[in-house]
Amino acid sequence: MSSRRALDQYAFEHSEPMRTVRRIIDSVAPTDVTVLVWGETGVGKEAVAWALHDGSPRRDRPFVKVNCAALPLELLESELFGYERGAFTGADRSKPGKFEQADTGTIFLDEIGEMPLPVQAKILQVLQDRQFSRLGSRADIKVDVRVLAATNKNLGQRVGQREFREDLYYRLNVINLHVPALRFRREEIPILTERFLDFYASEYGCPRRSLSEATLERFLSYPWPGNVRELENIITRIVVLGTEDWVTAELTERQRPASPPPVDGVAESVVASRRRREPALDARRPDNLEIELEGLKAVVARAAKLAERDALHRTLGRTHWRRVEAARQLKISYRTLLRKIEEHGLN
Repeated sequence: MSSRRALDQYAFEHSEPMRTVRRIIDSVAPTDVTVLVWGETGVGKEAVAWALHDGSPRRDRPFVKVNCAALPLELLESELFGYERGAFTGADRSKPGKFEQADTGTIFLDEIGEMPLPVQAKILQVLQDRQFSRLGSRADIKVDVRVLAATNKNLGQRVGQREFREDLYYRLNVINLHVPALRFRREEIPILTERFLDFYASEYGCPRRSLSEATLERFLSYPWPGNVRELENIITRIVVLGTEDWVTAELTERQRPASPPPVDGVAESVVASRRRREPALDARRPDNLEIELEGLKAVVARAAKLAERDALHRTLGRTHWRRVEAARQLKISYRTLLRKIEEHGLN
């Protein structure tokens, strides 16, 4: 087991909620049963998937992860099932998909609640028949794969909203494993903090430091909306920066109520900027001389671009950089979002 995977396993031993999770893992890992892991973003669902794989007879076979929220429909389908040469423009060779790569092992479908409906139908076929066909091919490919899935969505609710197939939901939901949020596992925080300090000091060649009692107390009182991932990111910054002086102020700032989200994407961001009487990302307001030199159209275009960048930045932050969800909220296509991220230097 790699040091990173070993690090992920520590949390299972240090709180009663996670010891309950461990008992379920120990019961179902030796089987080939499908498991649906659910919980808030950042709670450690991938660590649970790895624990299920490591405790199974497939532990020495491939573990293949697919983030279903990271790719649009066309790319996700070819990524999962592969394609034949000539299946689409640019397909100059055949390529196996993730299910073929996971043959005899485990495939982990992360963020499955974001999977488009057309792909859900093919996933259902694989679960039922253990076979599928590549894009551009009629030949069936049989695979021996254990399927694990994870989501931070309420899939039952999405079924009711017709955003997730009911038959697939029941196929996935054989074993339903909930991973509690970190705020319900506070006794783990000191242990995880020490493990992250050890790991990232070694990972980045930085001095191993200890945190002050004040910082640890702040950690224990903070609600951790981003869960273990948020804690890990904070510790990483402490290690790399070599100081914790900024932590209390930042966590306090994060707990302040957020501004109301934009109602109508870019247009609302422009209105909000006007209400604040300053451009979203520029402290200067165009004065009469600036308008005279640049022309009104140029000044308006620049203000609109700043407002657009602000709207993108806020929405990506609010969705934790889940780009499919950000595109949906902004009411633009996924490709348009990627282009605008690149255009505004938000990568």
